[in-house]
Amino acid sequence: MKASRRGFIRGLTGITALGAGGCFSIGRGGNGKIRLAAVGVMGKGYSDWTPMVKSGLAEMVAFCDADYAMREKAQLKLAQDGIAVDMYEIPFYTDYRRLLDDISTGKLKVDAMTISTPDHVHAPVAIGAMKEGIHVYVQKPLVRTLWELDYFNKTAIDNGVVVQMGNQGSSLDSMRRCTEVLQSGIIGDAKEVHVWTNRPVWPQGKAVAEWVNGHKKSDPKRPGLNWDAWLATAAKRPFLDQYPKDADVYDPWNLGKNVYHTFTWRGFFDFGAGAFGDMACHTMNLAFRGLELADVSDAECTMVESDNDVAYPLKSVVKLTYRERDSKVRPGVKLPAVTLYWYDGNVKPDASIMPKWAATHEGKVPDTGCYIIGTKGAVLMQDDYGAKCAVALNDEKEFVDIFKHEAAKVVPRSIAFCGGSATVEGGKSTVEMKGFAEGHYAEFLHAIRGEGPVHAQTHSRCFSDIEYCVPQMEGILVGCIAQRLPGRKLNWCSASQKFDSDIANSFVKPFIRKGWEF
Repeated sequence: MKASRRGFIRGLTGITALGAGGCFSIGRGGNGKIRLAAVGVMGKGYSDWTPMVKSGLAEMVAFCDADYAMREKAQLKLAQDGIAVDMYEIPFYTDYRRLLDDISTGKLKVDAMTISTPDHVHAPVAIGAMKEGIHVYVQKPLVRTLWELDYFNKTAIDNGVVVQMGNQGSSLDSMRRCTEVLQSGIIGDAKEVHVWTNRPVWPQGKAVAEWVNGHKKSDPKRPGLNWDAWLATAAKRPFLDQYPKDADVYDPWNLGKNVYHTFTWRGFFDFGAGAFGDMACHTMNLAFRGLELADVSDAECTMVESDNDVAYPLKSVVKLTYRERDSKVRPGVKLPAVTLYWYDGNVKPDASIMPKWAATHEGKVPDTGCYIIGTKGAVLMQDDYGAKCAVALNDEKEFVDIFKHEAAKVVPRSIAFCGGSATVEGGKSTVEMKGFAEGHYAEFLHAIRGEGPVHAQTHSRCFSDIEYCVPQMEGILVGCIAQRLPGRKLNWCSASQKFDSDIANSFVKPFIRKGWEF
């Protein structure tokens, strides 16, 4: 899709994988730890930076969060979790531009950064950091718009930094093993994929749009919240605190009545990427890797419920087409074009497309998952992350776990497991939600230190580095634009970064407020 990293990664394989800003061997006290800054302190931010501290490979040198109240909340949780970090001894910023300024002037030394903010802030922070030679761990979705994706990719290449996107299921043994099995061609030519999720579980849809459009007066600012910094590149607008308790706003998980902050920004076009951007980085992960998907050629939103001009719909089905491509794993093999159907809002594919599974599971489809149909069999991922993967060949009556299926056992290992070099028999098809992602963080830190295997899949020591996550994100973001224009088939050209639709092209680049350019 874009320029390949193979050249410069090949040059790194024999030395430490440090970019221009990398000085991990120094640390604040000459302790050899990676100097880490966290942008986004609580929520996903907390679960991103604390495993890195607990690994013993990193030390915190700076925090940034537009909500200063998160400093105290983090300190209380650190005490509860027994993690020895004193938030009040470490510089804390509410405006990421000031953090980047202090790095640029040499006032603050940073080797790596976690970025766990609302989606619209991912690109400006990460790109600013990478220009300083800082390695970045960026939560999914990597960025919010296609223009930012191209910019991110070029910046990472130009600065030779390590990148890891936060789709932590990539660290699971089962995900990596099932990727190997799919890439072997065991299920034949795969031309159809179905991916579904129960998200959104946060407010979005018409009721959200009606509320926001009807309220132009700002609510009182919350103590400690730098609303201007929270908006960052987005257009200026009033701070709206909470929906009234009796508001008819979609909130199936009873997350609360926040309009934007915290967490409920995700459904807004200007701040998030909806359910597609939130979950496809997880649920499409297996299909994208296992089928070696690359360029997306077109997208069409074929079903939508509650579409509007402010927030993503409550439910949708999007059809993506990926072009025919040459296999990188099996030289000389041409892989067919793939039609991928995305379902969100708890919409599921009909059980009739997976008759073997339905016959042994009371006709029920898993709540979330990914179903890959080949000419010789099928693979079913039965969760969000790839912890439960099973395969059934055409002459078999039922699905069998990826580690127990006899034909799958014969497929040789080609991808190192995250924690080491376990055998197929030693692999696991389970996931403990408290800690299963720790390997994903450690892989990022070890990559910075030049340690660990270089993955043939990404030509990097990170399994979710840009050679993988950028093209995966491209298809997702093309799909997000299709959700805004239901019923229209949108043809996309990656080389020119354009659709065949003027209105679709108007969504490619984000609005960037004056003073927040990057």
